[in-house]
Amino acid sequence: MAQVDYFFSTISPFTYLAGDRLERIAQETGATITYKPFDIVGAFPRTGGLPLAQRHPSRQEYRAQDLPRLAKLAGMPFNLRPAHFPTNAAPSGYAIIAAQRAGGGDVGALVRAVLRACWAEERDIAQDDVIRACLSEAGFDPSLADSGLLVGAETYARNLEDAVAAGVFGSPFYIVTDTGQKFWGQDRLDHLQAHLEGRL
Repeated sequence: MAQVDYFFSTISPFTYLAGDRLERIAQETGATITYKPFDIVGAFPRTGGLPLAQRHPSRQEYRAQDLPRLAKLAGMPFNLRPAHFPTNAAPSGYAIIAAQRAGGGDVGALVRAVLRACWAEERDIAQDDVIRACLSEAGFDPSLADSGLLVGAETYARNLEDAVAAGVFGSPFYIVTDTGQKFWGQDRLDHLQAHLEGRL
């Protein structure tokens, strides 16, 4: 059974636009997913990237055209300039880590709820009430927002180190652990599926 390490940021619009495709691919191929939220802003200076505001205007302009197109093709609601972006991604990352460890709910649904809150619902995913609502929606105890704080913070920091060491430089980023094959971007999920099925 293949294992996919899924590195992502909860403030990444491209991660939001991946929707539930990773989970559907895992179900179809029998792969398992380890969710690894990490600090993408902390990774940028260590991997050659730049925060959005520091990118060349031509790159910002292309992003502003491309994201709405991708959302339309995916049939997903999307706000290019959400009210609460950028925001602190760490608290939602901590909650996802704690939920994955605790079990009892759907981690993929939790990740999607957090991303949707940011990119489609104009909610601030740094706020406790938003995180608690996302936990509840995905079948988890909302108190994980508090009880999972310590382990979440420690693992979140470790995920950044693991990401940099593994060659991760963006979000979403998928690594098949037994083959070492890496796939960057929601537009590479078809490639990931082909690889997991032995076609690529």
